[in-house]
Amino acid sequence: MTEHTHTHTHAHSHDYPADAPPAGEAFWDGRYGESDRIWSGEANAMLVHEVSGLAPGRALDLGCGEGADAVWLARRGWTVTGTDISGVALGRAAEHAAEAKVADRIAFARHDLTESFPEGEFDLVSACFLHNYGDFPRDAVLRAAASAVAPGGTLLVVGHAGWAPWQEEREEAHFPTPEEVLAQLEPVTAGWEVLRAEETERVQNQPDGTPGTRTDNVVRVRRPA
Repeated sequence: MTEHTHTHTHAHSHDYPADAPPAGEAFWDGRYGESDRIWSGEANAMLVHEVSGLAPGRALDLGCGEGADAVWLARRGWTVTGTDISGVALGRAAEHAAEAKVADRIAFARHDLTESFPEGEFDLVSACFLHNYGDFPRDAVLRAAASAVAPGGTLLVVGHAGWAPWQEEREEAHFPTPEEVLAQLEPVTAGWEVLRAEETERVQNQPDGTPGTRTDNVVRVRRPA
């Protein structure tokens, strides 16, 4: 997802459709099956901004969608594990990795993060736009993400701060503030260094194709070495 947003763990890192119901594998497989490409193919701008200065290591991309973030990381020397709930998305991501000649640096695996989580420790764990509605336990998933960060590693959590001006608001959705995200990560991240926790504005195309502005939030924390 770039505008990556998948959502969820069911999801990606990208934009959750405004009219989408609480959804799982079948919904997202159907969504990806509607066209050859759902997202832009470009890495999330916030990931690029926050990660460009890090030394490459092992990375975990939660909700990898069509693989844009994973490919971007692999091109810069990272060894990447990309997960998504949609097998259709993962197949497409693998194709994009092969086209970019970085397939040997990326392992894609299907996970419904409410049921299973990748094993191992990672120098970077990225959860970009990992949203969902209903009873999705996002806070528990983010704590699991934090637990997967290796000593000295980084956890990056990027999410929408609210509905975009052109979207219809829905009561069942909650968009945590950066402070709420930090609170949700405790006690796993107690004693970690908070490198960034704030809202940020960015440009995103509206449904009619014209540029619009929406507000996201970003939390980046580092585990002590």
